[in-house]
Amino acid sequence: MIKVEISKKNILISGHAMFDDYGKDIVCAAVSSIVITSINGILRLDDKAISYEVLSDGVSINILKDSRETRLLILNMTSLLKELEKKYSKNIKIYEEV
Repeated sequence: MIKVEISKKNILISGHAMFDDYGKDIVCAAVSSIVITSINGILRLDDKAISYEVLSDGVSINILKDSRETRLLILNMTSLLKELEKKYSKNIKIYEEV
């Protein structure tokens, strides 16, 4: 299962969806696409807004600047991931700090 842990200053995405075999897993592919596109979009607007680290089983995103653009792109990313969670609840779980 992919776990997405969201806090005000950090987002951690880890694990494997286990929807299908490695290389054929549409849930993992969707999560990767959403996350990579979001990171690239934020960095194109402001290369100091976030930092990120690719981990052995995922990615960690640290939010360094609280700008409107960064908030909107993070919100868009988390909204898309939540839509995936609705359809593939056995494969992705989102934990959000309130």
